[in-house]
Amino acid sequence: MIDLYNATANQLLGSITESDLKVLVDALEEEGLQDQDYYIDTATIDVVADGKATEHLVGLLRKAVGAGEGVDIRWQRR
Repeated sequence: MIDLYNATANQLLGSITESDLKVLVDALEEEGLQDQDYYIDTATIDVVADGKATEHLVGLLRKAVGAGEGVDIRWQRR
């Protein structure tokens, strides 16, 4: 399993599968090979919610952004 965190607050958002992680990696820009964090906003969520992401992943991302403009998230394998 892979844990997804709010990178700023270091708060666990939930766990995702390898398939969910692949959706994030494929859809979002990484700054390097070891990059494990992303900036997520509602436009980003709309991109990953185009049928490739699971409802679980989309729900975690929407919850993370909440009413704000966006949030930095990071992932970590258990």
